[in-house]
Amino acid sequence: MEEISKRQHQHHFVLVHGLCHGAWCWYKVATVLESAGHRVTALDLPACGASAVRAEEVRSFQEYSRPLLRVVAAAPPREKVVLVGHSFGGHNLALAMEAHLEKVAVAIFVSAPMPVAGWPMSAVLEQHLQGDSASHSFLDCTFGIVGRGSENPAETFLVGPEWMSRRMYQLSPPEDLTLARLLVRPAQMFLRDEVMTGEKVLMEGRYGVVSRVFVVAEEDKTWPAKEQRRMAASYGPRMEVRAIRGADRTISSLAEHALE
Repeated sequence: MEEISKRQHQHHFVLVHGLCHGAWCWYKVATVLESAGHRVTALDLPACGASAVRAEEVRSFQEYSRPLLRVVAAAPPREKVVLVGHSFGGHNLALAMEAHLEKVAVAIFVSAPMPVAGWPMSAVLEQHLQGDSASHSFLDCTFGIVGRGSENPAETFLVGPEWMSRRMYQLSPPEDLTLARLLVRPAQMFLRDEVMTGEKVLMEGRYGVVSRVFVVAEEDKTWPAKEQRRMAASYGPRMEVRAIRGADRTISSLAEHALE
């Protein structure tokens, strides 16, 4: 009986990184979760982390999300996974929730866009990019256009070292910033992709019914906390936003609070 009870409290966490990052950015979170007895799958999406694919070779957001969709689809019949997405990874979570709602126990959006059913997934991201602080928020980040011909070029984005130091890793140990500077790669936002812009991609009866948690990073300098809360509130009265003290600094808070 004790062994059965132990298994019931173990979960399969699937961790999805944000833009320009890879599975490597979860190394501390994965360690904490595995030490607590959970199963962890940290993904490298195409052209990210250790992926051999280049950014311009990824043709669509559907293709970019394929590793996540495959992992969720492969979950055993009686197993439900816990999806965790940071930043841009919230879009990938939404697509997986829509496609495999029966296999997702809960989706955890960590300072990540949480699309609204019936609206384009790109809407929240576009609002952020057009916000009052957007004009001065990118510092030494770079935008580029590469490959694929003049009719369908790949528009890429790469976080800069100064931007990472001042806005993303300002609370992190210097070793983590060094690691990130070595491993970040150019990535696409897929703002013109038909899956990102379609109004019928996410349905209330599928994506809309999956349980979710939104973790507000109060000290996030890439996306102000008030904007995070406003976005979460736009989902409607069924969305509960809970503050987790120290969420910006304490990696174990994710495992301790997300499944309460």
